[in-house]
Amino acid sequence: MHKSAVRTSMARASAAGAPVFRRAFTGVGCAAAVLVTVAACGTVQNLSAGQKVDNAVERLGEQKSLSFGMRLDADQDDLTALMGEDSEEMPPEMAEFLTGLSVDVTVKSKKPLADSGEKDLVGLGMKISADKKVFTEYRLVGDYMYYRVDMDAMGDAMGMPFPSPDDLDELPESEQHLKPLFEGDWVKINTDDLEKAGEEAGGPGSGGADELDAKTQKKILDAVRGVIAREVTFKAKDGKDGAEVITAKANFRELLTGVFDKLQPLEDDLPPGAELPTAKDLKDAPNKKVAVDFTIKNGDLTRIETDLAVLAEDPKGAKAPLVLTFGKAGDISAPQGASEIPVDDFGGPLGGGMLGV
Repeated sequence: MHKSAVRTSMARASAAGAPVFRRAFTGVGCAAAVLVTVAACGTVQNLSAGQKVDNAVERLGEQKSLSFGMRLDADQDDLTALMGEDSEEMPPEMAEFLTGLSVDVTVKSKKPLADSGEKDLVGLGMKISADKKVFTEYRLVGDYMYYRVDMDAMGDAMGMPFPSPDDLDELPESEQHLKPLFEGDWVKINTDDLEKAGEEAGGPGSGGADELDAKTQKKILDAVRGVIAREVTFKAKDGKDGAEVITAKANFRELLTGVFDKLQPLEDDLPPGAELPTAKDLKDAPNKKVAVDFTIKNGDLTRIETDLAVLAEDPKGAKAPLVLTFGKAGDISAPQGASEIPVDDFGGPLGGGMLGV
């Protein structure tokens, strides 16, 4: 199979799966907004339970390295039920992939993470896996981004064939350097070349223009502090092994509406592409109570959990817990023997699309 044909088949796969991914993870994105807002925006001082959450989040920011994982703990039947009519667009393989999916991120910096910018990072890594099988992984170390993908596993998950070893043998001599990528080996791409390619494509340039400065971050925190005080309630209970579980509850639509109303005047200060939801978007948000559980042990935040099923119109008794866990940073060293490939051969669904899963 020629490279253009390979890319065409992968583009079709991405296009077929895109609506499903968007619908399946709309709730995830909204829930993430709730988690960040509740956890990181200066919870109310006179609520002891809320203050414990605030202190635990601050301790995360004081560290110079951290790992966190995210997974959806729904089983295949529950996910299919929650998708409703959209489940007809989702192959069984895709449903199985989503229910076993986990995303793990590791970051190390020269400074405390709360004070770190892009230039302070020593290493950054992300791994997407399911059932102990790694689908795709990348690491940002020094001057290179390192990347690998398991084509067979991705093909099985999406319910369609990806390039086979026989297809790779048909690549012309001028494209043989792509074989390591298709065979699941580590490849590397120069980060300067990636940045230049992004600038040529109309993306944000260098110089930190796409980062929030400290002044803007403070404005955001100050803007939403009153909303949190008004909309969110906190309650603590004993957890397992000496941990404490603090539950934050709020009406989903009212919380998001209040937060983004306060952020709207600051939209011009946000990074390029960080568009705020419209009034119509917020009007369509579920008018339901959502609960977020924060597990804290010895002052450290170890787990955040919320059930996305409550945001569905008719959950039919299904559950879809979204779980975030926090721990010590793992390895982010540069993989040995990685083959360098030109940035032009790393676009489209082969590279950027998969990294954006």
